[in-house]
Order: sequence, then structure tokens, then C-alpha cells
Amino acid sequence: MAQERPGTSKRPRALVVVPTRELAIQVAADLTTASKRSGGRILTVYGGRSYEPQINGLKEGVDVVVGTPGRLLDLENQKHLRLDEVAAVVLDEADKMLDLGFLPDIERILKKIPAERQVMLFSATMPSEIVTLSRNYLRQPTHVRAGDDNEIDGSAITSRIAQHAFRTHQMDKPEMLARLLQSQDHGQSMVFCQTKRACDRVAGELNDRGFAAAAVHGDLGQSQRERALRAFRNGKINILVATDVAARGLDVDDVTHVVNYETPDDEKTYTHRIGRTGRAGRTGTAVTFVDWQEMPRWKLINGALDLNNAEPEETYSTSPHFFEALNIPKGTKGRLAADKRGEFAGLEAEEVEDIGDTGQPRGGDRGDRGGRGGRKVRGERKERGGEQGGRRKSGGGSGDGGGGRSRSRRRTRNGENVTQAEGGSEKVTVKADAPASGPEKSAEGEGTRRVRRRRRTRGGVRRDPENT
Repeated sequence: MAQERPGTSKRPRALVVVPTRELAIQVAADLTTASKRSGGRILTVYGGRSYEPQINGLKEGVDVVVGTPGRLLDLENQKHLRLDEVAAVVLDEADKMLDLGFLPDIERILKKIPAERQVMLFSATMPSEIVTLSRNYLRQPTHVRAGDDNEIDGSAITSRIAQHAFRTHQMDKPEMLARLLQSQDHGQSMVFCQTKRACDRVAGELNDRGFAAAAVHGDLGQSQRERALRAFRNGKINILVATDVAARGLDVDDVTHVVNYETPDDEKTYTHRIGRTGRAGRTGTAVTFVDWQEMPRWKLINGALDLNNAEPEETYSTSPHFFEALNIPKGTKGRLAADKRGEFAGLEAEEVEDIGDTGQPRGGDRGDRGGRGGRKVRGERKERGGEQGGRRKSGGGSGDGGGGRSRSRRRTRNGENVTQAEGGSEKVTVKADAPASGPEKSAEGEGTRRVRRRRRTRGGVRRDPENT
């Protein structure tokens, strides 16, 4: 690739596979900056975005494609993406792709690339599955570890990050977080939660207290997630509340504090979360709130990483050691002062980008709704059901709309059929069949009707009601 001038071929020469959309955007931005002088053409492809710009970019020609496994395979299956000239493949955050279940997709992608290739695999941790993958698809791989002497299973816990853990109470967490975010050395901060609902709740609580915060999680639309990340990078907000979808690979400048609002599941997740601070030679602070229900998880993390804090001290939002350890000014309250609320423009100042139609491209074989097989949407079903209901209510012969079979209602009076004459008068139709139990005169003295007697039994023995 270094010997070939960019732009001489329309097909990509390099492929970068990443687990998340946010990481794809970041990697593509870094590659675009690095290739300004060489004129390299970089294209980002990932789900949640319109197909058309990505397909047009591939038709115009590209040197490096950065994308997520699902969209890469989708475009390749539709013959829009050709991988037969790819000479270099980068698998970034391979362990995260393994956790998300992308291993089969990665194997399918590697099988579509020429055998003569260079494969580079990057991962903060190196589980056995990743080692097996490297042995199967890499030729004589070289294992390079980057970090200091504090590595645990390939994870670098740098000495530049001050790590704190506090035994907290669930109801006091919002107050503690609000005071922590007003420490004297506070800058950009990332707050991690275990669930999407907790993210929304914490971000809303912080905004109500006067902070400039936004949530990022999987339930948000792609445009909303990108909007929050842009606002965070551009300094319009200074607090990002996220699930682990944003914990991998994101490199945001000047992140001074990482807060585990809820204890992570394991030491690997803990490592990746706190790794968002203390980057590029900077120092950072990592704080973990440990509820009494989360103590077993914390003890496992503490033992795996040898943090020497198996029993965090019980801490409240007013505890002196909490203020002292995190350099929080005395007298700090849980609401941001009025004179400090205008420092950040807020999420509303960041425009929402139009990402276009995210459905299947034209000519696809999955229907014009993109992956739904042309199924009717809920509104269409409702309207269709309403039309059929209207036809059923109208009755009156066989309709020409192809709806359900019309059914005429039979009216009876004293066991006899009654029909409506044209003049509005009623006509009684006498039954022609003879009754099985003998005829019985009706009240008007005409016609017959059947009299059915109820059989009464007790203990399986028939009883005669006349002799009872």
C-alpha cells in the first residue's frame, strides 16, 4: 500500500473492522487526518445510516474502508463492496467483537479476502478465543504488548490513574455524583451505568441539577448518539453518561474523571472503562460506587487487579474523607451554582444530523423496508383491519372488495324464521320439518316448535323429573 499511490484503484486496499459505530467514526476521522498529504480516500460504513451515500462512495472509489462487521458483510453480499484486492486487514478491539458475538462474521470476512494479506489484530485483553483466532488466520503472528509493569492478562492499569472505591448507598449516589463532578481538577467526565434506563435516569438527574450532560446507549437512534458524542468532543457538554457501548476505543481529549456509577461485571470491563482517562501522558481519576449488593463483584475485581481495597470505606455525600480524596471544595452542594450553569452550551446547541433513509437500498431482495421482507407496518395492518371490519358491518351480499364472506343474520320469533319484506312488514316462515318429539301448538295456534326436555342425572342414574 505504501508503494502504490492512492486513487489508482476503485477497490479498497485496506479494511478496518471495528465493533461499534462510534469507534468506526473515530477511526475514520483519525485516518482522514493522517492521510491528508497522501490523498488517501477513507470511507466509513456502519448500520443505522443510509445505504445510498455508502454505496456511492464505493462506486467512486476508496482506498480504506472502516466499518462494522454487519454492514460490511451486507454490502459485500450485495456486490457493492469488493474485497478481492484487500492487502491489509485491521481488527480493532477484537475482544469486544468477540463479546458481541461477531466472531463468525469476522471469520466470513477473512475468508473473502485474498490469502496474501497482512492481518493486524488489536485488543486491550487477549482471551483464549482471540489467541485461537490469531493462530488460525495469522501467519507466524508476533505478539506485541504495550504497557507498563502493571499489566494483568494484557490489560494495562497505568499508574497515572488514581483509583478510588467508596461503599455507597443507592439513594445517596446522585448527591455524591453531583458533588464529585464539582471537584477542583474536574474537566470532561464519563459516567458509566449498567443499564440503558439507568443512563437516562442519571443524565436527567444531572441536567435537573444544572449540569450539561447527555446519555449514550443502544436504545438511542444513531443520529442521537452521534449528536451526543459530537457535543462531548466539541465541549458543548462536559459529562457523558454511557453504557459499555461507549467504553471501548473512544479517545476523547481531556477526560479527567471516569465514574463507575454502578460496579462493572468483571475486571475487564473495569479496565476498559477507566481507560478512557489518563491517556496520552495525562493523569486521571477513576471513582467506583459500590452498593452493598455489588460487593461480591467488587471483591472479584479487586482480587483480579490487586487493588488492595477489598472492603471500601462506607461513604456518604457529606463524608469528610470523600471531599478530601477527590479534592472537592468544602461546602459544595448537590446542585450546580447558578453562576456556573452557563459555561457549556448544552446538548441543544449541537445540531441533529440528517442520516437519511436507513432501510435497504433499491434493488434489494428484502423488500422496500430494509430487512423486513416487505411486511406491512402496524398502521397499514390497522387500516386494512378497519376496512374489513367496515365491509363486515355493511353486510348485504358478496362484496367486490375481496374481503371476508358476508353473513346474513337470521331473526327468529318463537322458534320461527322472520324475514323483512320490502314494505317494511315482517313475514313469518313456517318450518317444514316435523318435530322429533311431537308437535306443540304455538301461542297463535300455527306452526310447530320442538320441545327439548333436560335430562337430569344423579350419580350417573337418570331421573324422571315427573317422579322426583
